[in-house]
Amino acid sequence: MTEIKELFDLSKTIAAPLFEGKKYPWEVLDEIKGFILELGPTLPADEYDNPEEGVWIARDAKVFRSAYIGTPCIIDHGAEIRHCAFIRGSAIVGKNAVVGNSVELKNVVLFDNVQTPHFNYVGDSVLGFKAHMGAGSVTSNVKSDKTLVVVKEPEQEIETGRRKFGAMLGDNVEVGCNSVLNPGTVIGRGTSIYPTSSVRGVVPAGCIYKDKDNIVERR
Repeated sequence: MTEIKELFDLSKTIAAPLFEGKKYPWEVLDEIKGFILELGPTLPADEYDNPEEGVWIARDAKVFRSAYIGTPCIIDHGAEIRHCAFIRGSAIVGKNAVVGNSVELKNVVLFDNVQTPHFNYVGDSVLGFKAHMGAGSVTSNVKSDKTLVVVKEPEQEIETGRRKFGAMLGDNVEVGCNSVLNPGTVIGRGTSIYPTSSVRGVVPAGCIYKDKDNIVERR
């Protein structure tokens, strides 16, 4: 339930090579910055602007003047970066993705058609194709005691060796408004999270998460 092949369609991101040779998606987190700096200069100059060192923006993307785009960053075709979005850096924003009002991104990969439209914080995370975070939902990427994050599956615990680790959202995941995804959360493909949830651990694919004791299979 936690492997790259189980969570993501890699044809739906410009960052597919970043995942090659890896088993778990959080293995890419330390390599996002370097990957952007390597890929950016190879992008077609007639399709991507390079407004400053380390930043590449597709010419058909829409970026509001009030948005902040830190380096390094790639914003792919058709993406929309809205009013007061804060992209701190090491961010890949996929095709037709939405980074909305007062949304903050840091060290992330957003696959194509991801929506983070309103007041979201997404840090040290990967969001799969068409994943959607409702208004006010956030990833919490550091444990309160600052210890290393462990991914907790029902039958095993996976040591990540990481102090910063937000959430891995599979393709077509829906996260309800004002939910908190605690460090090390992994949500399987096609699962929906109820609004105002506090989620931790691994949530299976194709489910509806009502609370930690009430996770039902989608019908």
